[in-house]
Amino acid sequence: MRADRLVSLVLLLRQHGRLSAAALARELEVSTRTVLRDIDALSAAGVPVYAERGRHGGFALLPGFRTELTGLNHDEALALLVAGSRRGAQVFGLGSSLASAMLKVVDALPASYRATAAGAAQRLLVDPETDLLSRRPVTDEVPDVIAAAVRSAVFAGHKLRIHYAAVDQAPKWRTVDPIGLVTVRDQGYLLAIRSGEDRTYRLSRVLAAEELAEPAERPERVDLDRAWQERARRFRTGGDTVTVRMRMDPARREELVGTALAVLAEEADPADGWLRLEVTFQDPRHAEWALWQLDTSGEALAPQWLRDALRDRATAVARRYGG
Repeated sequence: MRADRLVSLVLLLRQHGRLSAAALARELEVSTRTVLRDIDALSAAGVPVYAERGRHGGFALLPGFRTELTGLNHDEALALLVAGSRRGAQVFGLGSSLASAMLKVVDALPASYRATAAGAAQRLLVDPETDLLSRRPVTDEVPDVIAAAVRSAVFAGHKLRIHYAAVDQAPKWRTVDPIGLVTVRDQGYLLAIRSGEDRTYRLSRVLAAEELAEPAERPERVDLDRAWQERARRFRTGGDTVTVRMRMDPARREELVGTALAVLAEEADPADGWLRLEVTFQDPRHAEWALWQLDTSGEALAPQWLRDALRDRATAVARRYGG
């Protein structure tokens, strides 16, 4: 960890020119005493870092101490910096590595691109923590030690032993053949094979993971996107899924599509311009919740039990506030 921190310290000085010990401590999330020790270690290793005294002093590197990454144009550099702002790496335990890599990219850029690419990246925000209604996305928290073990087994092609807590089941150990990792809306999934059957495991439900020495039994090549689409299709059409026929204001369509499992059919009603749809939900509770969110902008046409459930809920709310 210290070696990574020393590299990050050098890159911060390259990027900013001069920084105080306090500023370096904030960036590196360590104490100023640790920063001073790191500065001494860099000097002892021959890195030309020196201290500037005075009110606006700090630490800096001698001019010319840098490397360049040639062949990278402005838009390519900008694409890398924007990609580095996404949170997907956090799910796979690569957040700190990504931050360090972005520092190295900025430092390695030719001088003509460095300032403009970094400035442009500051004017692009990808996947903020909340939307316009201050709703926070659901982000999986996966301990780094678990993410590292899973990641290593996937890349090395080894079997993986996981202590997994499935929904409504007691946690138990499973030995799987990992195929790949997928992140969707900041939620990570492990695609694997177990006893010859395709399996999908949510990383946040993995309580412990152990990479085994035994080679995994898996295809030599895999189309991960296709594999994910096939598993998603099986999920939508299996279990206790509910199909609903409904009509709704087209202005609320994206809101519904964002929570439904799938839209099976859709057409505009020429009478009033509303949409008529056939959609699937995960279970009856999911269907009732989604239609309730639409208030009077949507109407369930079938099944009848859903219409009854929405009517009963509306009646109960009316009674609560009617007096």
